[in-house]
Amino acid sequence: MSINATLIVQMIVFAILIWFTMRFVWPPITAALDERAKKIAEGLSAADKAKAELLTANKRVEAQLSAARDDAAKRLADADRLAQSTIEEAKARASEEAAKIIAAAKAEAMQESLKARETLREQVAGLAVRGAEQILKREVDAGVHAELLGRLKTEL
Repeated sequence: MSINATLIVQMIVFAILIWFTMRFVWPPITAALDERAKKIAEGLSAADKAKAELLTANKRVEAQLSAARDDAAKRLADADRLAQSTIEEAKARASEEAAKIIAAAKAEAMQESLKARETLREQVAGLAVRGAEQILKREVDAGVHAELLGRLKTEL
């Protein structure tokens, strides 16, 4: 065979190979490439969507955290106010109780003082009577001289 015939046969075989490749091999390869490109595009879209959702979720979380912080601060302030009012009420009750105790102690001291004075007056009256007995060297009748002793008590 000559070189021209070999070249023509090779061109025919090459053309058959191109036709076979275009008809049977190329469509599945392009379909696979198109499907892969579609999956990549879907993945990128899903990633963008997930980023947007993540940003939205982060904003919601920040809003909830801010609300929780505000609520905690409000509760702390309320608790502080309640504690202050409780302390003030306790101080007021303690002051009232102290005043009552002091008044009761003063009244009791006054009663004790009056009782002691009365006892002292009776003792002084008894001593005066004994002294008068000693001076007069005779017995003094307490019933007869009760009025005299009463006046003596009031003078003392």
